[in-house]
Amino acid sequence: MQIWNLLPILLLSVIPLSTQAAVVTKTVEYKDGDTSLTGYLTYDDGIGGKRPGVIVVHEWWGLNDYARKRAEMLAGLGYVALAIDMYGDGKVTEHAGEASGWMKQITENVDAWQRRALLGLDVLRQHELVSAEQLAAVGYCFGGATVMQMAYAGADLDGVVSFHGSLPPGQPGAA
Repeated sequence: MQIWNLLPILLLSVIPLSTQAAVVTKTVEYKDGDTSLTGYLTYDDGIGGKRPGVIVVHEWWGLNDYARKRAEMLAGLGYVALAIDMYGDGKVTEHAGEASGWMKQITENVDAWQRRALLGLDVLRQHELVSAEQLAAVGYCFGGATVMQMAYAGADLDGVVSFHGSLPPGQPGAA
């Protein structure tokens, strides 16, 4: 048999017959009062049914590519991940002074800080692919402190993970 007769068989062995599953990304709009927030939702479209959900909270720089990439990585592991927007109005920076100012605006009012994070959790919980009984939150730096605030607020989460975040003390009477 000539090699040309084998070529179709060889090609079929290295070329997938069906479309590979892919991580889907979508922007999700929600509001905190007058502030417009834009989250970044990710999931693997090759997984059927409901699955656990994970909130991802950005560093003080804002909802940038790093937080989006972390959400995509979680989606690749089988979760529905939502990178939430804690600043709103598309605020992202590479300047520490600006980032520090935005972070202070959020953290100086603990109730508002918790409320904004919990709004993102509600968006994730209500998504059709999310098992509302299987939720967690991860955060980086400012985001790490934010996920701790979610826990202090009594959020129905199975776990929180703070990566290099400050560990703010809970308020008296917190859940």
